[in-house]
Amino acid sequence: MSYKLGEVILSRETIARRVREMAEEIANDNGRDKGLVVVGILTGAAFFLTDLVREMPEDMDVRVDFMSVASYGDSTTSSGVVRIFHDLKSSIEGKNVLVVEDIVDSGLTLSHLIDLLNGRNPASLKVCVLLDKYERRKTEVKVDYCGFRIPDKFVVGYGLDCAGMWRHLKDIKYVIEE
Repeated sequence: MSYKLGEVILSRETIARRVREMAEEIANDNGRDKGLVVVGILTGAAFFLTDLVREMPEDMDVRVDFMSVASYGDSTTSSGVVRIFHDLKSSIEGKNVLVVEDIVDSGLTLSHLIDLLNGRNPASLKVCVLLDKYERRKTEVKVDYCGFRIPDKFVVGYGLDCAGMWRHLKDIKYVIEE
C-alpha cells in the first residue's frame, strides 16, 4: 500500500495559537510553585512537547522526561499491543506529572501507560494530547488538556507520521491511501 498527502487539517498558525493557550491553562492549573514533570511520549509528541514547555512561564519548575511506547508499527491502525522501548530516567513518585501525547484514538496505548505511571505513585497525573479522535475510542481515557478533536482520518505532520514519513511537516495533513 502507498500513501500520499491530502489537505491541511490544522495549519501551523492554528497549532501554535492552541499550544500557547494550553500552556497557559496547564500553568494556571498546576501552580508555578508545585513543580511539574512533563513526560513526552516519543517520537510523535516531541514536537508538541517542545513547543508546549517553551510556552510555560519562566518561573515555573518544569522538568522534562521521555518514554517511548508503540502500538502502531508501520500500520495506520493500532495493534492493541503496547510495547515500551524507553522508560523514564527519573522517579515520578510524589511528583505532579503531565503525560504529553501527540494523538489518542482507541485509547488502548494511553490507558496502559496511565495505569503503569499511576503504579509509580505520582502526587498527580494528568494527560495532555494535541489531537483526539474520540469516535475511535475502545477504552475510556480521561484527557485533561486537548488541543483539537479531529475526525477519524489518518493524519501526519507536526510529529505525527505514517510509516516513518512526514513527521517534519509544519502543518497537520490528512493521509490518503492509494
